[in-house]
Amino acid sequence: MFKRLLAASLVVAATLGITTTTQAADSVKIGFSIPKTGLFAPAGPSQLNAYLVWQDLVNAKGGLDIGGKGRRKVEFVHYDDKSDPAQAVKIYEKLITNDKVDLVMAPWGTQHHFAIAPVVERHKFPLVGNTAASVALRKIKPGYLWFTTPMMPDNLAKEMTAMLKSRGVKSVAILYNLLQFASENVKFLKPALAKAGIKVKYEAKYPPDIKDMTAMLTRVKGENPDAVLVHSYPGDSILYMNQAREIGINAKTQYVMVGPAIGFFRGMFKSNLDGIITMGSWTPGMKGTYGAKEFYDAYKKKYKGHEPDYLDSVEVYVSAQILEQAIAKAGLDREKIRKAIQTMTFKTIYGDVKFKGVQNISTPAGFTQIQKGNIEVVWPKQRATSPIVDKGAWAK
Repeated sequence: MFKRLLAASLVVAATLGITTTTQAADSVKIGFSIPKTGLFAPAGPSQLNAYLVWQDLVNAKGGLDIGGKGRRKVEFVHYDDKSDPAQAVKIYEKLITNDKVDLVMAPWGTQHHFAIAPVVERHKFPLVGNTAASVALRKIKPGYLWFTTPMMPDNLAKEMTAMLKSRGVKSVAILYNLLQFASENVKFLKPALAKAGIKVKYEAKYPPDIKDMTAMLTRVKGENPDAVLVHSYPGDSILYMNQAREIGINAKTQYVMVGPAIGFFRGMFKSNLDGIITMGSWTPGMKGTYGAKEFYDAYKKKYKGHEPDYLDSVEVYVSAQILEQAIAKAGLDREKIRKAIQTMTFKTIYGDVKFKGVQNISTPAGFTQIQKGNIEVVWPKQRATSPIVDKGAWAK
């Protein structure tokens, strides 16, 4: 199953092993790591593809605006971190000290961001993080690292509980991956549910490399909760979708944390994905955003009709937009870029983004839902593009 997932997700597999793209003598050299292999490899293309789309769009304009003093094209240098935070540390040291990159962009995942934080701090390289979310991120000393994500676990718990109350949910089952972000979500969610009078009928945790959920899902079916909340990553999300259909999990509210917003999920699960709620706060047609249609259209064109991941690809592109605008303001002086990121309000496909400390304080945590093959923002209500609908019966 993992091989099937990896094959489906590696839309740009040929590019993952390449360490440089768009080489030029006067280019701006930007480095990062990417999970080509290992546990997080299925998530790698969502990040790399968005970086490459941004690079294409910037270079088509003649390159980055360097503080109003001309333009220089973007050259990428990237390596496989093998889904290992320790390997990411080595890569960022190499990028900065050996490859002599001008700037760095973010790796994938919360653990990797934590691991490289001391590296960018020590070398004074500003980095706009994207695919990381943990309340512990707020403890990182503000200075050289910021996070675009609005999906902090305490905020998600608050919004999840409000969404469930609006649905009339009285009971839930919770399944969660032991990795940090999933576990933190459950840590904050359980007391929020208790305060709201929503009963947890069943709770189970599982290892990141789980191969079978049959026993857990059989128990869930027996408990018959109003909602099933699965705090999962792409690999275990696929496992849940397949086995929930086989066992017949028929709760009208089903949440699958990470995965359903990735384009290949809709191709893999088709109508069975309709009604699934997932983490996210963006669609390409939302009002008040900047460059969303350009990004969406360019992505589909580059990847032959495949849509971007509405969660990770979006956060990655937002981080690139922020870096681009900071360079336009500050040039390539990394200290001036740092100050620009700390103080500016950025125009992004999320809308306006401003940081307080390390955190994006402008974009609310929220949820999307697949409806008739499309992704709609369904929560919070003030940002919603469609109301929530029930999860229908599974197709065989």
